[in-house]
Amino acid sequence: MTTPSQALPVPAHVHTPVWVLGEALMDCISQPDGLLQPLLGGSPYNLACAAALQGADVGFINPFSTDVFGQSLLEHLVANKARPLLPRSALPTSLAVVQLNHGQPSYGFYREGIADRDYQVADVVALLEASPPGVLHTGSLMAMPPEHHKVLHVVAAAKRLGWIISVDVNLRPRVATDVPAYVRAVRELAALADWLKASDEDLELLGFKDVSFANASTLAAHWMQQGCSRVALTFGGQGAYLQVGSDRDQAAAPVINVVDTVGAGDTFWGSCLADWVLHDTMRDLTRAQERLVNTLERALVAAAINCTREGCQPPDSIELAAQLPASLHF
Repeated sequence: MTTPSQALPVPAHVHTPVWVLGEALMDCISQPDGLLQPLLGGSPYNLACAAALQGADVGFINPFSTDVFGQSLLEHLVANKARPLLPRSALPTSLAVVQLNHGQPSYGFYREGIADRDYQVADVVALLEASPPGVLHTGSLMAMPPEHHKVLHVVAAAKRLGWIISVDVNLRPRVATDVPAYVRAVRELAALADWLKASDEDLELLGFKDVSFANASTLAAHWMQQGCSRVALTFGGQGAYLQVGSDRDQAAAPVINVVDTVGAGDTFWGSCLADWVLHDTMRDLTRAQERLVNTLERALVAAAINCTREGCQPPDSIELAAQLPASLHF
C-alpha cells in the first residue's frame, strides 16, 4: 500500500494533464489451439496509451505490480510516452481471459487482491492537489462496487480542485456479482462526469430504449441534461456520435478488415481527449465546437486503425495523420 510520502513528484511543467484512474491488466486471449496469449490491456490503461501516443501529457494513477506482467505494463506505458504516478505494488497483476467470437470479445476477470486496486484515496488526492488541473479520466471496472466508493471520493475531490471529469461507462456485467448494484454505481459515477463516452451496449445495459445510431442525439440528450458538456456515443462498425455543447456530428466508421475490436472504444475516446487538450479546447467550448467534425473523424480513424491489429494497438500521431485527409492534419 502507498502512503502520501511515497507519492511520486509531478513535473512542474504539466499544464493540461490527462490523468487516468483505472485498471491495468493482462488480456489473456484464447487461441484456436486452446492456449492463452497474454496481451497488455485494461480499458483505462488502453486509453492512457492511446492519448499519450497522440501527444497528450498522460499520467496513470493506479499502481503497477512488481511481477513480470506489471513490469511489461509499466514499460509499455512509458514507451508510449505516458508516466506512472504512484509507486509499484507487491500484489499481482489482474488478469482478464478474453474469448473472441467473430472478432467480438467477451471477458472473464480476476480482480481480487491485485495491484491496480492497491491505492489510497488520500495519496491520489495529494497528487491532484500538487498538479495544475487537467482531465481526470475513469470508468470501466473502477465503477464496480465496492471500488466505486474510493473512485467517487477521488472524483469529488478532483471536481473541487477544478479538474474536468471524463467517464467511459464501459460496463462489464459478467464481472459483477450484483449487476443492479453495478449499474447504480455506474449511474452515480456518470452523474459526476463533465465528458462522457458510452457504447450502444452500455446504453442497453443501462436500460435505454431505442438504442440505435439514428437515435443517437436523443440518447445523448439524457447525459447533456444531466450536466455533461461533451458526450460521445459509439455504435461499433456503424460509427459514432459526438456532441460538444449544442453542436453535434455523427459519422460512419471507416470500412476496414477487422482483426478484432479490443480497445477500439478506448482508442476512440483517448483520441478525443488528446485532441481537446492539445488544441486548447479543454475549457473553451466554442473552440471545441469548431473542431467537432475533425475531432470525431480523427477518433474514428484511430479506432479503425486499432481494429486492424490484434489486441489494443492504437496509432501514434504520425500514423494517424497519414491516414487522414489533408484538411484534418492540424
